[in-house]
Amino acid sequence: MGKIFAFVMPLVVTNLIQNLYNAADMVVVGLSGVDGAIGSIGTTAAMVSCMLNLFMGFAVGSSVMVARSIGERDQQKTQEAVHTSLIVGLVSGLVAMTLGLIGGRRVLILLGDQGHILELAHLYARIYFAGLPFIAMTNFLIAIFRAKGDTRTPLVILTLTGLLNVGLNLLFVLAFRMSVDGVALATTISNIASMIVLSAVLHRDKGWCRLEFRKLKVEKHALQGIVYNGLPAAIQGILFSLSNMLIQSSIISINNTRFPGGSAVIDGNSAGQSIESFAYVATNSVCQAAVTFTSQHYGAKMFRRMGKVIRDCYLASLTIAEVMALIIMALRYPLARIYLSSPDAIEVCSIRLIYMLTGYAFLAAMDTGSGIVRGLNRPIISTIVTLLGCCVLRVVWIFTIARANLSLGTVYISYPISWGITGLCHFIVAMTVKRKMMRRFPAEED
Repeated sequence: MGKIFAFVMPLVVTNLIQNLYNAADMVVVGLSGVDGAIGSIGTTAAMVSCMLNLFMGFAVGSSVMVARSIGERDQQKTQEAVHTSLIVGLVSGLVAMTLGLIGGRRVLILLGDQGHILELAHLYARIYFAGLPFIAMTNFLIAIFRAKGDTRTPLVILTLTGLLNVGLNLLFVLAFRMSVDGVALATTISNIASMIVLSAVLHRDKGWCRLEFRKLKVEKHALQGIVYNGLPAAIQGILFSLSNMLIQSSIISINNTRFPGGSAVIDGNSAGQSIESFAYVATNSVCQAAVTFTSQHYGAKMFRRMGKVIRDCYLASLTIAEVMALIIMALRYPLARIYLSSPDAIEVCSIRLIYMLTGYAFLAAMDTGSGIVRGLNRPIISTIVTLLGCCVLRVVWIFTIARANLSLGTVYISYPISWGITGLCHFIVAMTVKRKMMRRFPAEED
């Protein structure tokens, strides 16, 4: 448990700081005085997440391969995994950028964006998508640092580039009178800075994960491992985002019905999503730790000791989820007022937080279980379980129960229900796979 928390806490702080800067984007854009600016960014969230997940899944695969190679004590395989990962990161980032720029406006229209909200959302999305290759490279570099057990270096670097992001936000929005385009541009520039600094630090590393530009090439074995572990995660993330886009469309429909020409529902939902994400990134940090710890133990064939890792990862994630949820629930109205001024939007924000955070332990169990199953070299099973438990269930829910009685409550309740079912299935799969591995490799050293 001590080692897990030593790994996780810098990761939690890193993710919280990153999220703080993302929240600052929405708070600062609210200062622009442009009506619907906050909501327009919020309506792009599911679509942007879909493009991010295109390469984030492969970043998970890279982390698994680097961590497993380290666990196997194979320096050459580790080097191959590192350099192949970076090429995969660049290519997947370029693909995501192309798809986003070509189809972004069409998707926003399908989601229900109209009028000035559509124009603002499309402007933000275009600039954000143009920076996806840099965001992809930053995330792959971070994945390599985490796979080798270093969560402190990304913490320091992302803290500094995050400050740059906030400074640029204020400069572009307040001084240059920009709006959503200003915060999107600030995000792109700060990610370019993160990529450059992380690359420089990894280039000076003295260990097995050292970045040497002359070694940047695709190694067949490493690529196969990254694709095998990453493609299911990418598909899972994309389909996960598609189900969230369907939910986003329902929320926009509620907004257009209750506030024609206004944006109270989408503003409140966007603010609630931003506030809730502080709990999510803290909880998800344990999921990333679960992938790293389980992958290294799998590579070392220490399956009996892995039982302690699984137990402690679940305990850590549930603890962090409950603490974060309780804090945010208690402060939901003051937090909402940082983003919003409309009483209707603040009430929508509060409704979202109540429904989401009440069942946040289920989300913690789902994410941690998914990370453990991936670390046990069962990425396809993890993907199937998540798709059935979350995506399919949510789609069915939206087209049946929510459509029969379309309200914020019936839409939001689909989240904790799907988290709970999926989390239970992941736990069952993880325990089954671990027992099979223990029967194959009964003897090991603690």
